[in-house]
Amino acid sequence: MEDNFDRLRLIRSANIGPVSYVQLIRRYGSAAKALEMIPELADRGGGRAPRLSDSAVVQREMDETRKLGAQYLFLGDPDYPYLLAELSNAPPALIYRGSLSLLSHPTVAIVGARNASAAACRFARDLANSLMTQGISVVSGLARGIDTAAHQGSVNKSAVAVIAGGIDICYPPENEKLQTQIAQDGLLLAEQPPGTEPKARHFPYRNRIIAGLSQGTIVVEAAPRSGSLITARLAAEAGRHVMAVPGSPLDPRSRGCNGLIREGATLIQSPDDVLELIRHFDDRTAGANIPYDLLESQDDQSKLREAPNEEVDDAARQAFTNLLGMTPVSVDELIRQSGLSAASVQMILLELELAGRLTRHAGARVSLPS
Repeated sequence: MEDNFDRLRLIRSANIGPVSYVQLIRRYGSAAKALEMIPELADRGGGRAPRLSDSAVVQREMDETRKLGAQYLFLGDPDYPYLLAELSNAPPALIYRGSLSLLSHPTVAIVGARNASAAACRFARDLANSLMTQGISVVSGLARGIDTAAHQGSVNKSAVAVIAGGIDICYPPENEKLQTQIAQDGLLLAEQPPGTEPKARHFPYRNRIIAGLSQGTIVVEAAPRSGSLITARLAAEAGRHVMAVPGSPLDPRSRGCNGLIREGATLIQSPDDVLELIRHFDDRTAGANIPYDLLESQDDQSKLREAPNEEVDDAARQAFTNLLGMTPVSVDELIRQSGLSAASVQMILLELELAGRLTRHAGARVSLPS
């Protein structure tokens, strides 16, 4: 419990994101030691130490979580979904209600338009129901439209809902009964603390969890530049299957799906199409067939193993910082141009981030703050 408290305090502290969290645990072996070292690291990065989360605030959050009948799941815990842990920005802490065993089944995400057509909603509901009967867990985001239909089709025993706000916040309000049923009969997941109202910036983070939990993502109606296409892109970047249901070229809600198919997504017209593809899915489902020889003695997965402790002198640190600008650049490119080792580059980036002098972007890219 003490270690969980320290891990939660670390991730709730300012300037600590999923990437920096993992690097701190790798380097120092525990959250308690990482919290102790943050002021020194930020000083080397040329800034003030970030504000650490107040212990009393963290304790209140943990107490509230327990009162809600929810539990924490930390990156490195044995029950943490293996597929999700593969992401470079996997959430360090999740709050859940329901059965984690659903993540030991094959998992498929179904997402799509909030203003979906009646025909598309029926297709999504029937598709989810068919997948449920085959023992497949159906993941979605509890939004209006396609998400709601997917949950309705699988709510009896295989619905997994990832929400953008706190575990106790129902959004949209009309899905309150559905969300409660999923928490009882399925699995409800949240990354944000209890009481957090969902804001626009939270939804992309939710989408990465939906994509990360799933072996494949199915898009059923999506306009260009919609959140559903973001989920599909995240799934593709994670090496997962992307599937799309075709629609009329005259309906703007179908343009996103038709575009995905044109770009190489698998065309889906029936549950059989999904089931056929699932037979070729990687059999490493979350929580099943995990290579336990990679686990550390303290139940930390391989991605939390301690990194080499390399020191960087001030001249090298300054020369590296001069390579950064307002335009995001990949970390691999910075390693090539700087001539430093990967461990040294990650150390400098960590120091700069803790000092508030670095912004991380999707695709392992970084820049100076705008």
